[in-house]
Amino acid sequence: MKEVDYIIVGCGLASIAFCEELRANNKSFVVFDNNSQKSSLVAAGLYNPVILKRFSAVWKAKEQLDIALPHYAKIEKELNIKVDYKLKIQRRFASIEEQNLWFNAMDKPNIESFLSDKLIKNSNDCIEASFGFGEVLGAGRIDTDTLISNYKKFLKGNNSLFEVDFIYDQLENNEKGITYENLRAKHIVFAEGFGVKQNPFFKEVPINGTKGEVLTVKAPNLKIDFAIKSSVFVIPLGDDLYIVGSTYNWKDKTKVTTEEGKNELLSKLKTFINCDVEVVDHIAAVRPTVVDRRPVVGTHSEFKNIHILNGLGSRGVMIAPYAAKKLFRLIENNEFLDNEIDVQRF
Repeated sequence: MKEVDYIIVGCGLASIAFCEELRANNKSFVVFDNNSQKSSLVAAGLYNPVILKRFSAVWKAKEQLDIALPHYAKIEKELNIKVDYKLKIQRRFASIEEQNLWFNAMDKPNIESFLSDKLIKNSNDCIEASFGFGEVLGAGRIDTDTLISNYKKFLKGNNSLFEVDFIYDQLENNEKGITYENLRAKHIVFAEGFGVKQNPFFKEVPINGTKGEVLTVKAPNLKIDFAIKSSVFVIPLGDDLYIVGSTYNWKDKTKVTTEEGKNELLSKLKTFINCDVEVVDHIAAVRPTVVDRRPVVGTHSEFKNIHILNGLGSRGVMIAPYAAKKLFRLIENNEFLDNEIDVQRF
């Protein structure tokens, strides 16, 4: 029987962030992942401290970034990879009214440091932006594909990753702790994203799930090195490739790409991009979303060594390290957990 401090189920942004908390505190662990949940991979990977529809600050934006950026820098150094790309985000204005709302927003608490006070005029013939852009400061993109694939290699190298289904019925919990197959652990953390809907311990948690579809397009004439936020995001990848996303479908819970989703994205893209684009990739996944747009963190109401880390929604790269740290401190130090993220709020 192998003994570890933690079993973790899932290997997306949430799980990786929690693994890093465990490693930093010399805790042993293993990870189970069956590659079924792709929301972290389908994510555009932006860390953006501003809600660009309403020109308001993301919940706890500064606190999240203060934890997230060192988190990714540490992984880059230890795994010898590059995942954090500083990236300007320019919000396309559709009217004079939107310009005014942008500059008025600079008086809002917690947001002034994230908004540039300069109106950027458009000089790109491939873009229709007669009212110009406002620039978000302190933003960037995490290459989630590179992050997750390399972190899995790292776990495999340490014999810490089992790429198999986790069979909930085989989990035993008694006075000796968690027992699963030939493993014994003090705690188990479920970080399976939308897969939590199959989890008997947390199936009642209202993770709704929102399907998102994302395109990768080739646009040789566009030539931009910044992200544009308009009716869709356009995010440069280099080599004339751009991510275009994303759709939000609250009814379809499949991971199947659709012509409807592709056409929606291309139609919105063409409202402000007038050069030729070629679709080179199209992916879909279900985001683990919650009605109050807060993560779901904490401990089972009955079993005090069974925990959840979920509900990161579309801002996982920012919120995962913050939520993981909160969960670790709750478990190990019995630190207070804000009611607005505690699973017990439901």
